[in-house]
Formats: sequence, C-alpha cells, structure tokens
Amino acid sequence: MIKSSVIISFYKNLKYLQMVLAGFERQNNKEFEIIIADDGSPFEVVAEIEKMSALHSFPILHVWHPDKGFRKNKILNKAIVASRSPYLIFIDGDCVPHSKFVSGHVNNAVENTTLTGRRVNLSQKLTEKLSPVKVRIGWLEHHFSRVVLDGLFGDSFDVEKGFYTENETILKYFNKKKRGIVGCNFSLHKKDILKINGFDERYEAASVGEDSDIQFRLELLGIEIRSLNHIAVQYHLDHKLQLRPQENLDLFSQVKKDALAFTKFGIERT
Repeated sequence: MIKSSVIISFYKNLKYLQMVLAGFERQNNKEFEIIIADDGSPFEVVAEIEKMSALHSFPILHVWHPDKGFRKNKILNKAIVASRSPYLIFIDGDCVPHSKFVSGHVNNAVENTTLTGRRVNLSQKLTEKLSPVKVRIGWLEHHFSRVVLDGLFGDSFDVEKGFYTENETILKYFNKKKRGIVGCNFSLHKKDILKINGFDERYEAASVGEDSDIQFRLELLGIEIRSLNHIAVQYHLDHKLQLRPQENLDLFSQVKKDALAFTKFGIERT
C-alpha cells in the first residue's frame, strides 16, 4: 500500500541516483512510491533508469521532459501531478536517506504543517568511498564515527545534523527553534502544495525557488513549518556548489512584495 510519494529531483548523475535508491531499499517504512523528476537527462540515461527501475522493491515512476536549461520547478510540478498518494516527500538525487527517513516524515505528518529535515554534507573523500552496495548495507549509519572524524579533520561539514535519535527530550530541545524549508528534505500534504499551485516555474536557476519561495507562500496560508532535525536525516554527496543567481533573488523579492500564495506560474496556468 502506498502511503507517501517520494519525489527525487534528478539530472544525469546515475551514479548518485543508484546510491540514493539504495538508501530507499533500507527504509523501515516500505509503503511509498518513488517518482524520479528528471529535468531532461539524455536518452541513454533514461534507458538506464528504465533498467534500474526493475531492480528495486518499490514502485518507480520516471517523469521526464526535454532539456531546455534549468527547469527543476517545472518537472517537480509534473511529478506532483503524477503522484498517487496524499503525502509528498521531496529529496534531491544527490542525497542518500537515513534508513528512517521516510518514517521520520510520515510518522510526524499533521494537518496544516510542512516538515523539514536537514542533511550532512559529505566530503569528496567520503563520497568517493561510497557505492550502492555500501549504502544498502548501511555503511553511513554503522560508520557514522568516520563521518564525524571527517567533519573534525577533513572536509565534511554539518556532520552534527547526521545524528539520529528517538529521545524525545533531545528532539524537543533541538527542534524548538524555527528552521526554514530545505528543498532537498521536506514533506507536506499534497493538498497543501496544490493550494499554492505548486512550484513557481519562473525560477530558472538553482536556489530560492525550491524552498524559500515555497515556504513564503505556504506561510501566507497559515501552514506551519516544523523542524525534523535529527529525525529526517540525509547525507549529501559532494559536488560543485551552484551559485545563487541575482535573477532568482530579484524574483523572490517581487513574490514577497506581491504576497500571493497562489502562483499563476505553477501547475495550473490561468
């Protein structure tokens, strides 16, 4: 039975996607579907995804459109429409989930609330040590001390965000502070994102449009943002960071000025 739809934003990098999917094989909650929101990968990559889909225990739907530049928000909207469950979890194709990632989101889901987790940023050294087999056997969780050491003496950072616990006192303390949505790690009821007409497709570069904009418009409707720090954990695989373009920041400034929850540039075009 499918109780949640996990939407993975993806472009080209099959090696990373294989590790992300291996992470979902380890989930203690198995009642989910995977939707790969593919922002225009080449046909040879598409063919490989079709082969990979048959190797996994969970249903995988591949949603694709042609490569016409950065159109992540547009393909995410297509994935929302294609989803078959009333609850959506968003993750990027370079983020390996903790084994209790799905349950962390689903078990804490409540009405009128969007949940946001955090991620560890792995160094290039640790990223290169990983493989789908290592991820599947839980190397990152069983050897988290190696991640911590790399955070102290290497290039991994935000390693403290990889500490998973079920201790209610600790969780209450670390989640009392309000935190913003992280586009690679958040979840909400499908009906809530439909109320704001999904992602604004005018953002045609990385940053802001996948998280800050969404949060601002959800909060206009009174949707609460709740932190899942140390509950919904993921491990971000190393890659070159993308710049925050001024065009995105200018557009977001206009969105805040207009203060409209429902974008005219989303799933439904009016």
